[in-house]
Amino acid sequence: MNKILALLLAGLAGTAGTAGAAEPAPNLPPAEIVARVLAAHPTVQAAGSQIQVEEANRQRLEAGPYEWSIRLGGQQRKAYPSTGPNERFNEWNAAIERPLRLPGKSSLDGELGAAGVALAETARGDARHETSRNLLKSWFVWLKENASATQWSEQVALLEKQSKAVQRRQQLGDAARLEAIQSEAALAQAAAQQAQAQARQRTAGEDLSRRFPGLPLVAPRSIAEPVPIAGDANEWINAILEHNHELGVARGEVQRAQILAGRSGRDRVPDPTFGLHVARERGGEDQIIGAYINIPLPGGARRATANAALAQADVAGRQEAATLQRITAEAAALYHTASAAHASWQSSRSAAERLGQAADLTARAYQLGEGSLNDLLAARRLANEAQLATRLLQLEALELRYRLLLDTHQLWDLDEDTPAGE
Repeated sequence: MNKILALLLAGLAGTAGTAGAAEPAPNLPPAEIVARVLAAHPTVQAAGSQIQVEEANRQRLEAGPYEWSIRLGGQQRKAYPSTGPNERFNEWNAAIERPLRLPGKSSLDGELGAAGVALAETARGDARHETSRNLLKSWFVWLKENASATQWSEQVALLEKQSKAVQRRQQLGDAARLEAIQSEAALAQAAAQQAQAQARQRTAGEDLSRRFPGLPLVAPRSIAEPVPIAGDANEWINAILEHNHELGVARGEVQRAQILAGRSGRDRVPDPTFGLHVARERGGEDQIIGAYINIPLPGGARRATANAALAQADVAGRQEAATLQRITAEAAALYHTASAAHASWQSSRSAAERLGQAADLTARAYQLGEGSLNDLLAARRLANEAQLATRLLQLEALELRYRLLLDTHQLWDLDEDTPAGE
Protein backbone atom coordinates (compact mmCIF):
# COMPACT_ATOMS: atom_id res chain seq x y z
CA MET A 1 0.00 0.00 0.00
CA ASN A 2 2.98 2.33 0.47
CA LYS A 3 3.72 1.91 -3.21
CA ILE A 4 0.21 2.79 -4.35
CA LEU A 5 0.16 5.81 -2.02
CA ALA A 6 3.44 7.05 -3.49
CA LEU A 7 2.07 6.57 -7.00
CA LEU A 8 -1.10 8.47 -6.14
CA LEU A 9 0.78 11.38 -4.62
CA ALA A 10 3.21 11.48 -7.54
CA GLY A 11 0.33 11.53 -10.03
CA LEU A 12 -1.44 14.28 -8.12
CA ALA A 13 1.74 16.34 -8.02
CA GLY A 14 2.13 15.88 -11.77
CA THR A 15 -1.35 17.26 -12.38
CA ALA A 16 -0.67 20.15 -10.03
CA GLY A 17 2.39 21.09 -12.05
CA THR A 18 0.17 21.66 -15.05
CA ALA A 19 -2.04 24.23 -13.38
CA GLY A 20 0.30 25.66 -10.76
CA ALA A 21 1.42 24.55 -7.32
CA ALA A 22 -1.42 26.38 -5.61
CA GLU A 23 -4.03 24.15 -7.24
CA PRO A 24 -3.47 20.48 -6.32
CA ALA A 25 -6.74 19.42 -7.98
CA PRO A 26 -7.24 21.57 -11.08
CA ASN A 27 -10.70 22.07 -12.55
CA LEU A 28 -12.34 21.11 -9.25
CA PRO A 29 -13.99 23.30 -6.60
CA PRO A 30 -11.93 24.00 -3.44
CA ALA A 31 -11.77 20.99 -1.12
CA GLU A 32 -12.91 22.94 1.95
CA ILE A 33 -16.04 24.10 0.14
CA VAL A 34 -16.74 20.57 -1.06
CA ALA A 35 -16.45 19.33 2.54
CA ARG A 36 -19.06 21.85 3.71
CA VAL A 37 -21.39 21.09 0.81
CA LEU A 38 -21.17 17.36 1.47
CA ALA A 39 -21.75 17.80 5.21
CA ALA A 40 -24.84 19.91 4.53
CA HIS A 41 -26.33 17.52 1.99
CA PRO A 42 -29.63 15.98 3.16
CA THR A 43 -28.53 12.45 2.29
CA VAL A 44 -25.42 12.72 4.45
CA GLN A 45 -27.33 14.37 7.28
CA ALA A 46 -29.99 11.65 7.17
CA ALA A 47 -27.27 9.01 7.45
CA GLY A 48 -25.83 10.90 10.41
CA SER A 49 -29.23 10.97 12.10
CA GLN A 50 -29.47 7.22 11.63
CA ILE A 51 -26.47 6.89 13.95
CA GLN A 52 -28.51 8.54 16.69
CA VAL A 53 -31.26 6.00 16.02
CA GLU A 54 -28.82 3.14 16.44
CA GLU A 55 -27.32 4.69 19.57
CA ALA A 56 -30.77 4.75 21.12
CA ASN A 57 -31.38 1.20 19.89
CA ARG A 58 -28.14 0.09 21.55
CA GLN A 59 -29.27 1.61 24.84
CA ARG A 60 -32.57 -0.22 24.48
CA LEU A 61 -30.85 -3.53 23.85
CA GLU A 62 -28.43 -3.07 26.73
CA ALA A 63 -31.30 -2.22 29.08
CA GLY A 64 -33.27 -5.24 27.92
CA PRO A 65 -36.98 -5.62 27.20
CA TYR A 66 -37.96 -6.54 30.77
CA GLU A 67 -39.29 -4.23 33.48
CA TRP A 68 -40.67 -4.58 36.96
CA SER A 69 -44.42 -5.01 37.12
CA ILE A 70 -46.88 -4.90 40.00
CA ARG A 71 -50.06 -6.90 40.33
CA LEU A 72 -52.79 -5.89 42.75
CA GLY A 73 -55.97 -7.80 43.46
CA GLY A 74 -58.92 -7.72 45.80
CA GLN A 75 -61.63 -10.21 46.60
CA GLN A 76 -64.49 -10.85 48.95
CA ARG A 77 -64.76 -14.19 50.67
CA LYS A 78 -68.09 -15.53 51.96
CA ALA A 79 -68.07 -18.46 54.33
CA TYR A 80 -71.11 -20.57 55.24
CA PRO A 81 -69.99 -22.71 58.19
CA SER A 82 -72.39 -25.43 59.27
CA THR A 83 -71.97 -24.65 62.96
CA GLY A 84 -72.19 -20.89 62.95
CA PRO A 85 -73.43 -17.83 61.19
CA ASN A 86 -72.34 -16.88 57.69
CA GLU A 87 -69.15 -14.81 57.43
CA ARG A 88 -67.89 -12.25 54.93
CA PHE A 89 -64.23 -11.19 54.60
CA ASN A 90 -62.56 -8.50 52.46
CA GLU A 91 -59.20 -9.79 51.18
CA TRP A 92 -56.40 -8.41 48.97
CA ASN A 93 -53.14 -9.53 47.43
CA ALA A 94 -50.17 -7.85 45.77
CA ALA A 95 -47.17 -9.08 43.81
CA ILE A 96 -44.04 -7.60 42.23
CA GLU A 97 -42.28 -9.51 39.45
CA ARG A 98 -39.70 -9.18 36.72
CA PRO A 99 -38.42 -11.46 33.95
CA LEU A 100 -34.64 -11.95 34.05
CA ARG A 101 -32.33 -12.49 31.08
CA LEU A 102 -30.35 -15.66 31.37
CA PRO A 103 -26.54 -15.42 31.45
CA GLY A 104 -24.99 -14.64 28.04
CA LYS A 105 -28.01 -12.90 26.56
CA SER A 106 -27.20 -9.46 27.94
CA SER A 107 -23.69 -9.43 26.45
CA LEU A 108 -25.04 -10.51 23.06
CA ASP A 109 -27.61 -7.72 23.18
CA GLY A 110 -24.79 -5.24 23.83
CA GLU A 111 -22.80 -6.62 20.90
CA LEU A 112 -25.88 -6.42 18.70
CA GLY A 113 -26.42 -2.76 19.62
CA ALA A 114 -22.75 -1.90 19.05
CA ALA A 115 -22.85 -3.64 15.66
CA GLY A 116 -25.85 -1.53 14.70
CA VAL A 117 -24.02 1.68 15.61
CA ALA A 118 -20.92 0.61 13.69
CA LEU A 119 -23.07 -0.26 10.68
CA ALA A 120 -24.76 3.14 10.79
CA GLU A 121 -21.38 4.89 10.93
CA THR A 122 -20.19 2.93 7.90
CA ALA A 123 -23.43 3.72 6.11
CA ARG A 124 -22.85 7.42 6.78
CA GLY A 125 -19.44 7.10 5.14
CA ASP A 126 -21.06 5.34 2.22
CA ALA A 127 -23.65 8.11 1.91
CA ARG A 128 -20.92 10.74 1.94
CA HIS A 129 -18.94 8.81 -0.66
CA GLU A 130 -21.91 8.32 -2.97
CA THR A 131 -22.83 11.99 -2.61
CA SER A 132 -19.28 13.00 -3.50
CA ARG A 133 -19.46 10.74 -6.56
CA ASN A 134 -22.66 12.46 -7.64
CA LEU A 135 -21.08 15.85 -7.05
CA LEU A 136 -18.05 14.91 -9.14
CA LYS A 137 -20.25 13.59 -11.93
CA SER A 138 -22.53 16.64 -11.96
CA TRP A 139 -19.54 18.96 -11.80
CA PHE A 140 -17.97 17.41 -14.89
CA VAL A 141 -21.29 17.43 -16.74
CA TRP A 142 -21.28 21.18 -16.17
CA LEU A 143 -17.63 21.49 -17.21
CA LYS A 144 -18.29 19.56 -20.41
CA GLU A 145 -21.23 21.76 -21.28
CA ASN A 146 -19.03 24.79 -20.58
CA ALA A 147 -16.39 23.40 -22.91
CA SER A 148 -18.98 22.74 -25.59
CA ALA A 149 -20.41 26.26 -25.32
CA THR A 150 -16.91 27.75 -25.44
CA GLN A 151 -15.96 25.72 -28.50
CA TRP A 152 -19.08 26.74 -30.40
CA SER A 153 -18.55 30.37 -29.41
CA GLU A 154 -15.05 30.21 -30.87
CA GLN A 155 -16.42 28.57 -34.00
CA VAL A 156 -19.08 31.26 -34.39
CA ALA A 157 -16.46 33.99 -33.99
CA LEU A 158 -14.30 32.30 -36.62
CA LEU A 159 -17.17 31.90 -39.08
CA GLU A 160 -18.27 35.48 -38.50
CA LYS A 161 -14.82 36.62 -39.50
CA GLN A 162 -14.94 34.26 -42.48
CA SER A 163 -18.37 35.53 -43.53
CA LYS A 164 -17.23 39.16 -43.41
CA ALA A 165 -14.23 38.31 -45.53
CA VAL A 166 -16.42 36.59 -48.12
CA GLN A 167 -18.81 39.53 -48.17
CA ARG A 168 -15.88 41.87 -48.67
CA ARG A 169 -14.63 39.76 -51.56
CA GLN A 170 -18.10 39.73 -53.06
CA GLN A 171 -18.22 43.53 -52.90
CA LEU A 172 -14.91 43.64 -54.72
CA GLY A 173 -16.21 41.21 -57.31
CA ASP A 174 -13.84 38.47 -56.26
CA ALA A 175 -16.50 36.09 -54.89
CA ALA A 176 -19.83 34.86 -56.14
CA ARG A 177 -23.12 35.44 -54.35
CA LEU A 178 -23.32 31.70 -53.76
CA GLU A 179 -20.21 31.78 -51.60
CA ALA A 180 -21.69 34.53 -49.43
CA ILE A 181 -24.85 32.49 -48.97
CA GLN A 182 -22.79 29.41 -48.07
CA SER A 183 -20.75 31.31 -45.50
CA GLU A 184 -23.89 32.83 -43.97
CA ALA A 185 -25.54 29.40 -43.78
CA ALA A 186 -22.49 27.90 -42.05
CA LEU A 187 -22.53 30.80 -39.60
CA ALA A 188 -26.24 30.31 -38.89
CA GLN A 189 -25.75 26.59 -38.27
CA ALA A 190 -22.90 27.29 -35.86
CA ALA A 191 -24.97 29.95 -34.09
CA ALA A 192 -27.78 27.41 -33.62
CA GLN A 193 -25.32 24.92 -32.15
CA GLN A 194 -23.96 27.67 -29.91
CA ALA A 195 -27.44 28.52 -28.62
CA GLN A 196 -28.15 24.84 -27.85
CA ALA A 197 -24.80 24.44 -26.11
CA GLN A 198 -25.41 27.53 -24.00
CA ALA A 199 -28.87 26.24 -23.05
CA ARG A 200 -27.35 22.92 -21.96
CA GLN A 201 -24.69 24.84 -20.05
CA ARG A 202 -27.31 26.82 -18.12
CA THR A 203 -29.33 23.67 -17.45
CA ALA A 204 -26.29 21.80 -16.13
CA GLY A 205 -25.34 24.76 -13.95
CA GLU A 206 -28.84 25.07 -12.56
CA ASP A 207 -28.99 21.35 -11.82
CA LEU A 208 -25.61 21.45 -10.08
CA SER A 209 -26.45 24.49 -7.95
CA ARG A 210 -29.78 23.03 -6.85
CA ARG A 211 -28.38 19.61 -6.05
CA PHE A 212 -25.41 21.04 -4.18
CA PRO A 213 -26.23 24.50 -2.81
CA GLY A 214 -23.21 26.56 -1.84
CA LEU A 215 -20.97 25.16 -4.55
CA PRO A 216 -19.41 28.08 -6.47
CA LEU A 217 -19.96 27.76 -10.22
CA VAL A 218 -16.79 29.40 -11.49
CA ALA A 219 -15.76 28.09 -14.89
CA PRO A 220 -12.02 27.34 -15.12
CA ARG A 221 -9.93 29.47 -17.44
CA SER A 222 -8.39 26.38 -19.02
CA ILE A 223 -8.60 22.61 -18.91
CA ALA A 224 -5.71 20.89 -17.15
CA GLU A 225 -3.81 18.24 -19.01
CA PRO A 226 -4.51 14.76 -17.63
CA VAL A 227 -1.59 12.61 -16.55
CA PRO A 228 -1.31 8.86 -17.17
CA ILE A 229 -2.65 6.47 -14.55
CA ALA A 230 0.33 5.16 -12.58
CA GLY A 231 0.33 1.67 -11.08
CA ASP A 232 -1.24 -1.56 -12.26
CA ALA A 233 -4.82 -2.72 -12.01
CA ASN A 234 -4.36 -4.91 -8.94
CA GLU A 235 -2.89 -2.06 -6.89
CA TRP A 236 -5.81 0.23 -7.71
CA ILE A 237 -8.40 -2.51 -7.16
CA ASN A 238 -6.94 -3.38 -3.75
CA ALA A 239 -6.85 0.30 -2.77
CA ILE A 240 -10.48 0.77 -3.80
CA LEU A 241 -11.58 -2.34 -1.90
CA GLU A 242 -9.72 -1.17 1.19
CA HIS A 243 -11.70 2.09 1.28
CA ASN A 244 -15.03 0.93 -0.10
CA HIS A 245 -17.89 1.81 2.25
CA GLU A 246 -20.46 -0.28 0.42
CA LEU A 247 -18.37 -3.38 1.06
CA GLY A 248 -18.01 -2.26 4.67
CA VAL A 249 -21.78 -2.03 4.96
CA ALA A 250 -22.16 -5.56 3.56
CA ARG A 251 -19.62 -6.89 6.05
CA GLY A 252 -21.35 -5.03 8.87
CA GLU A 253 -24.62 -6.67 7.89
CA VAL A 254 -22.92 -10.07 8.07
CA GLN A 255 -21.55 -9.33 11.52
CA ARG A 256 -24.89 -8.13 12.83
CA ALA A 257 -26.72 -11.10 11.30
CA GLN A 258 -24.27 -13.51 12.94
CA ILE A 259 -24.73 -11.87 16.35
CA LEU A 260 -28.50 -11.93 15.88
CA ALA A 261 -28.35 -15.62 15.00
CA GLY A 262 -26.46 -16.32 18.20
CA ARG A 263 -28.92 -14.27 20.19
CA SER A 264 -31.90 -16.07 18.65
CA GLY A 265 -30.27 -19.38 19.51
CA ARG A 266 -30.05 -18.32 23.15
CA ASP A 267 -33.76 -17.45 23.10
CA ARG A 268 -34.61 -21.11 22.52
CA VAL A 269 -34.28 -21.30 26.30
CA PRO A 270 -36.97 -18.94 27.68
CA ASP A 271 -36.22 -16.35 30.32
CA PRO A 272 -37.86 -17.05 33.72
CA THR A 273 -39.95 -14.58 35.67
CA PHE A 274 -39.30 -14.17 39.39
CA GLY A 275 -41.77 -12.55 41.75
CA LEU A 276 -42.74 -11.88 45.36
CA HIS A 277 -46.31 -11.70 46.59
CA VAL A 278 -48.18 -10.83 49.78
CA ALA A 279 -51.82 -11.43 50.65
CA ARG A 280 -54.27 -10.68 53.45
CA GLU A 281 -57.07 -13.19 53.85
CA ARG A 282 -60.01 -13.78 56.18
CA GLY A 283 -60.07 -10.16 57.24
CA GLY A 284 -56.47 -10.22 58.42
CA GLU A 285 -56.56 -13.54 60.20
CA ASP A 286 -54.22 -14.97 57.53
CA GLN A 287 -51.11 -13.03 56.41
CA ILE A 288 -49.32 -14.61 53.43
CA ILE A 289 -45.83 -13.85 52.05
CA GLY A 290 -44.41 -15.92 49.22
CA ALA A 291 -42.19 -16.10 46.16
CA TYR A 292 -42.72 -17.72 42.81
CA ILE A 293 -41.01 -18.39 39.46
CA ASN A 294 -42.67 -18.57 36.07
CA ILE A 295 -40.85 -20.54 33.35
CA PRO A 296 -42.40 -20.59 29.85
CA LEU A 297 -42.25 -23.91 28.06
CA PRO A 298 -40.45 -23.49 24.71
CA GLY A 299 -42.26 -24.48 21.55
CA GLY A 300 -41.71 -24.68 17.84
CA ALA A 301 -41.87 -20.92 17.29
CA ARG A 302 -38.61 -20.32 19.15
CA ARG A 303 -36.85 -23.02 17.17
CA ALA A 304 -38.16 -21.61 13.89
CA THR A 305 -37.04 -18.10 14.85
CA ALA A 306 -33.52 -19.34 15.58
CA ASN A 307 -33.40 -21.25 12.29
CA ALA A 308 -34.58 -18.17 10.39
CA ALA A 309 -31.83 -16.06 11.99
CA LEU A 310 -29.21 -18.62 10.95
CA ALA A 311 -30.55 -18.59 7.41
CA GLN A 312 -30.51 -14.79 7.36
CA ALA A 313 -26.86 -14.81 8.41
CA ASP A 314 -26.13 -17.11 5.49
CA VAL A 315 -28.00 -14.73 3.17
CA ALA A 316 -25.93 -11.79 4.44
CA GLY A 317 -22.72 -13.71 3.84
CA ARG A 318 -23.68 -14.51 0.26
CA GLN A 319 -24.72 -10.92 -0.36
CA GLU A 320 -21.33 -9.78 0.91
CA ALA A 321 -19.65 -12.13 -1.58
CA ALA A 322 -21.80 -10.76 -4.40
CA THR A 323 -21.01 -7.18 -3.35
CA LEU A 324 -17.28 -7.93 -3.30
CA GLN A 325 -17.51 -9.51 -6.75
CA ARG A 326 -19.42 -6.55 -8.21
CA ILE A 327 -17.19 -3.87 -6.66
CA THR A 328 -14.06 -5.67 -7.84
CA ALA A 329 -15.42 -5.79 -11.37
CA GLU A 330 -16.42 -2.12 -11.24
CA ALA A 331 -13.00 -1.13 -9.90
CA ALA A 332 -11.23 -3.03 -12.67
CA ALA A 333 -13.49 -1.45 -15.30
CA LEU A 334 -12.86 2.02 -13.86
CA TYR A 335 -9.09 1.53 -13.93
CA HIS A 336 -9.02 0.28 -17.51
CA THR A 337 -11.45 2.96 -18.68
CA ALA A 338 -9.39 5.69 -17.02
CA SER A 339 -6.18 4.35 -18.55
CA ALA A 340 -7.77 4.16 -21.99
CA ALA A 341 -9.26 7.65 -21.64
CA HIS A 342 -5.81 9.22 -21.39
CA ALA A 343 -4.65 7.46 -24.58
CA SER A 344 -7.87 8.41 -26.36
CA TRP A 345 -7.42 12.06 -25.42
CA GLN A 346 -3.83 12.08 -26.72
CA SER A 347 -4.90 10.56 -30.04
CA SER A 348 -7.80 12.99 -30.33
CA ARG A 349 -5.54 15.94 -29.56
CA SER A 350 -3.11 14.85 -32.25
CA ALA A 351 -5.94 14.52 -34.75
CA ALA A 352 -7.38 17.92 -33.78
CA GLU A 353 -4.00 19.60 -34.23
CA ARG A 354 -3.62 18.13 -37.71
CA LEU A 355 -7.16 18.98 -38.73
CA GLY A 356 -6.62 22.50 -37.43
CA GLN A 357 -3.48 22.79 -39.53
CA ALA A 358 -5.36 21.47 -42.53
CA ALA A 359 -8.11 24.05 -42.00
CA ASP A 360 -5.52 26.85 -41.77
CA LEU A 361 -3.85 25.68 -44.97
CA THR A 362 -7.22 25.45 -46.72
CA ALA A 363 -8.03 29.00 -45.55
CA ARG A 364 -4.68 30.19 -46.89
CA ALA A 365 -5.33 28.49 -50.21
CA TYR A 366 -8.77 30.09 -50.43
CA GLN A 367 -7.29 33.51 -49.76
CA LEU A 368 -4.88 32.95 -52.63
CA GLY A 369 -7.70 31.84 -54.91
CA GLU A 370 -6.47 28.24 -55.06
CA GLY A 371 -9.34 26.58 -53.20
CA SER A 372 -13.11 26.64 -52.91
CA LEU A 373 -15.23 27.92 -50.06
CA ASN A 374 -16.86 24.51 -49.77
CA ASP A 375 -13.48 22.96 -49.02
CA LEU A 376 -12.75 25.65 -46.47
CA LEU A 377 -16.08 25.29 -44.69
CA ALA A 378 -15.73 21.51 -44.61
CA ALA A 379 -12.22 21.81 -43.19
CA ARG A 380 -13.43 24.28 -40.55
CA ARG A 381 -16.28 21.96 -39.60
CA LEU A 382 -13.99 18.94 -39.23
CA ALA A 383 -11.47 20.95 -37.21
CA ASN A 384 -14.21 22.25 -34.91
CA GLU A 385 -15.63 18.78 -34.34
CA ALA A 386 -12.16 17.44 -33.58
CA GLN A 387 -11.39 20.27 -31.16
CA LEU A 388 -14.71 19.79 -29.37
CA ALA A 389 -14.14 16.04 -29.12
CA THR A 390 -10.64 16.67 -27.74
CA ARG A 391 -11.94 19.00 -25.05
CA LEU A 392 -14.61 16.54 -23.99
CA LEU A 393 -12.15 13.62 -23.97
CA GLN A 394 -9.72 15.73 -21.96
CA LEU A 395 -12.39 16.36 -19.36
CA GLU A 396 -13.42 12.70 -19.46
CA ALA A 397 -9.85 11.64 -18.72
CA LEU A 398 -9.67 14.11 -15.84
CA GLU A 399 -12.99 12.93 -14.44
CA LEU A 400 -12.07 9.25 -14.56
CA ARG A 401 -8.72 9.90 -12.91
CA TYR A 402 -10.41 11.93 -10.17
CA ARG A 403 -12.92 9.12 -9.76
CA LEU A 404 -10.06 6.71 -9.10
CA LEU A 405 -8.57 9.10 -6.56
CA LEU A 406 -11.98 9.60 -4.99
CA ASP A 407 -12.66 5.88 -4.62
CA THR A 408 -9.28 5.43 -2.92
CA HIS A 409 -9.91 8.44 -0.63
CA GLN A 410 -7.06 10.44 -2.16
CA LEU A 411 -9.12 13.29 -3.62
CA TRP A 412 -11.35 14.69 -0.88
CA ASP A 413 -11.34 13.95 2.83
CA LEU A 414 -14.22 11.50 3.16
CA ASP A 415 -13.41 10.29 6.67
CA GLU A 416 -13.87 13.46 8.68
CA ASP A 417 -17.08 15.31 9.40
CA THR A 418 -17.30 19.03 8.71
CA PRO A 419 -20.11 20.90 10.46
CA ALA A 420 -22.56 22.32 7.98
CA GLY A 421 -22.41 25.77 9.52
CA GLU A 422 -18.65 26.22 9.23
